[in-house]
Amino acid sequence: MRRRIKSVKNTQQITKAMKMVAAAKLKRAQDRVTASRPFAGKMSEVLGDLSAKVGAEVSHPLLDERGDDKYLVVLISADKGLAGAFNANVIKAAQGFLKENDGKVEALIPVGRKGRDFFKRRDVRFAEEYVGLTGSGQVVHADAMAIAKKVIETFTEDTTIDKVFVAFTEFKTVLSQKPVIEQLLPISRTVVDPNAETGVNAEYIYEQPAEEIFSKLLPKQIETQIYKGMLESVASEQGSRMTAMDSASKNAGELIDTLTLNMNRIRQAAITKEIIEVVSGAAAA
Repeated sequence: MRRRIKSVKNTQQITKAMKMVAAAKLKRAQDRVTASRPFAGKMSEVLGDLSAKVGAEVSHPLLDERGDDKYLVVLISADKGLAGAFNANVIKAAQGFLKENDGKVEALIPVGRKGRDFFKRRDVRFAEEYVGLTGSGQVVHADAMAIAKKVIETFTEDTTIDKVFVAFTEFKTVLSQKPVIEQLLPISRTVVDPNAETGVNAEYIYEQPAEEIFSKLLPKQIETQIYKGMLESVASEQGSRMTAMDSASKNAGELIDTLTLNMNRIRQAAITKEIIEVVSGAAAA
């Protein structure tokens, strides 16, 4: 019983340490997510409004609508486990998307070891795979650029792919993370309501030709969305890990209390038995 208690205490020390590390990483990741959301949202809003206003005047591979037959999915998961249901939830969401669009998903680009390992055992083709990018709890923009470059190359060179989606976990709070799947390509042409509080109500003046502007900004838009998805995923991972390790520490404490109580009962029973034997022997004498 003492060995079991010691083993559980050692495990509890590990889970407490992991909780503190996750809490420290979560604060940095949460700040970066909060800072990235306004820029990413406004960039999508402005480019969508701008592309809708120019309409057919500007044609670009990242804007032009194709069919609805073949998809490419970018799946962002974690490189490590011990994060509660974080990896399971985003993988389950991706699985559900594959089932809903049976036969349409042409290839997958997993970002993270957990998603890669899961779908590697299944009949899913990988266009590319990226592991070890978020294991430290930080996201490097250069990694998002490399992923975006591969996504754009695959979409523009393989004309059979009609749409590109990105699956990641959106960070809500420390206790709440939501797996989402968003369309990445082609970039939708959306006219912003000028009466909306956050709407873009402006006429655009071009210093360069519109084609040149779009050729620069549209790839940046893909980079920004992938970078934001990776930031959201890292923050969600750390929040889920912190919650999971906190629960594990509490469960370990409850188990230690139960084992200690059982050990004391066993020791008390042994002492009582010895006292009875001594008293019985003295009475017999």
